[in-house]
Amino acid sequence: MPRKPARHHRLLPVRPLTFSPFARSVARVATAYLVKHYMHNAVQQSAGDEFKEKLKIIGRHSESSEDEEFDGVVQADFAFFDPKPDDFHGVKTLLQSYLDNKQWDLSGFVDLILGQTTVGTVVKLEDDEDNGIFSIITALNLGRYKDHKCITELKEFLLNICHEKDKIGNLRSLLGDEAQKVGLLVSQCVVNLPPELLPPLYDALFDEISWATEDEPTEELRNSFRFKFYLVVSKFYKQKNANQKRSSSTDKDEAFVYIKPEDEILHKLSMWSFLFPLQTQQVATHELKNYQLTGIVMAVKAEDISSFRQQLHALINGS
Repeated sequence: MPRKPARHHRLLPVRPLTFSPFARSVARVATAYLVKHYMHNAVQQSAGDEFKEKLKIIGRHSESSEDEEFDGVVQADFAFFDPKPDDFHGVKTLLQSYLDNKQWDLSGFVDLILGQTTVGTVVKLEDDEDNGIFSIITALNLGRYKDHKCITELKEFLLNICHEKDKIGNLRSLLGDEAQKVGLLVSQCVVNLPPELLPPLYDALFDEISWATEDEPTEELRNSFRFKFYLVVSKFYKQKNANQKRSSSTDKDEAFVYIKPEDEILHKLSMWSFLFPLQTQQVATHELKNYQLTGIVMAVKAEDISSFRQQLHALINGS
């Protein structure tokens, strides 16, 4: 089913969506670091001079003093599009650290994402000649693509980082016997993408998955989108010694600071999850001295996605 770009034109504050003064401070620091990282990779991938300048503008706003918030607005006209081959470098840049610092077939992974045009969305600035990618979201069937090198390497990575004996069996099941029912939910965006875009982005994804079960040309393809589970690989900030500190009523620091707002909802809805250490270098700041950038893998039942969509709308619209 062809899809027209969905445009969202408004004055959007450039401000992280978080849930306490402390978390706002941490998010601002994380934002500044990630913008620098993204800009560095964007330069390496030749994303285009005009697009780089736009990122620099966002980055300067993000790096404002940690004691004051940026209260300006950036007028942006975002549009949703189906993935296409020209998006390769932009999507690859966004996913550069998807599996931490692992050397793997990321190019092949991006090719799978861009080759699945009926399910998946890229976000760009409307009428942007440089084709800069601000967000990518999709779901890949782990069984359908099981013979691809990138999926084999992704599965090996996940099995190697899972050290929780009560979770490894569940993980092996989703990656093996039940892989045909599992969608790898991939969602990555530049920092400071307006959170108002998140609900329509996820709505578009899950609507497309539903349509694909009816509109794909073969029964095999239609069945490949009838997911029972979603697997999510992401990152957040975890308080060091969180288990001991959470028992202290005087400690106001939060155990987790979610870089992506939707991850908190997915974490709560997950049927199981596990954390893993990251090798990626963490920015050293006063705000983050008690926190460690940590990887997280979450398994979510497809039947809980309706609740996820409702909670995401409530979170963003009520923020």
